[in-house]
Amino acid sequence: MTLKKMFSRAWFFATLLVFAGTALCIRLGIWQLDRLEQRRAFNAQVESMRAAELLDLNQNLPADISSMEWRAVTVTGEYDFENQVALRNQYNGDQYGYHLITPLLFDPSTGSGQAAVLVDRGWIPADPTGGNAAPERSAWRQYDEAGQVTVTGQIRLGQDKPAFGGVADAEFSPEQMRLDVWNNLNVARISEQSPYPLLPVYVQPDVDGNNSEPPIKYQPVVELTEGSHFGYALQWFAFATILFVGYPFYLRKQE
Repeated sequence: MTLKKMFSRAWFFATLLVFAGTALCIRLGIWQLDRLEQRRAFNAQVESMRAAELLDLNQNLPADISSMEWRAVTVTGEYDFENQVALRNQYNGDQYGYHLITPLLFDPSTGSGQAAVLVDRGWIPADPTGGNAAPERSAWRQYDEAGQVTVTGQIRLGQDKPAFGGVADAEFSPEQMRLDVWNNLNVARISEQSPYPLLPVYVQPDVDGNNSEPPIKYQPVVELTEGSHFGYALQWFAFATILFVGYPFYLRKQE
């Protein structure tokens, strides 16, 4: 009798809403479980790479380096300041500024010729005379580190897509074949304007506690937890059960 009433003319629309709500809750529960698996995979990647030995790019330049995000790395070479770029919307505390992204040219022991990798050299303040405007390229040169340098840090992947709510970078055009200031650290796209090939990763140097002068190095805080995804999944499945099982009981009460 209840089943017949569920699909009667008086209750048909309400039944459709209940079924749709149940399906939505189940889908959201599955989505949270998918996010949990992604989080576990991320945690496993970080932990396995952090347990690996320090990778010296001068001695070993692996072909699969893009699969080694978060691995400790060191490389010795010279910066190419003519081809560096800046990354906007970066903060040091509450102070707005940019990150300098500079190619480091180095010689691998393989004898395959000079290689290059981008290095996030750290935060610099915005132009003090122009509010949040980016400093002119010539002003970046005050942060040059001349000669041979050794950079130790972590391997990081670029950001192919803007973060949620972020702004994509402009496409290259015949009038503008180069961008000096970027919204996203998109290694692949930055490589397109480079005069030489770049590795498909960048190096984020270790933070120096005594470094108070720009460029100020930065390392993100990585929380290796599973978050609340499993709890949220249980909640969505509980909501689905309440809707699907409780609806027939509600109809019986109406009788």
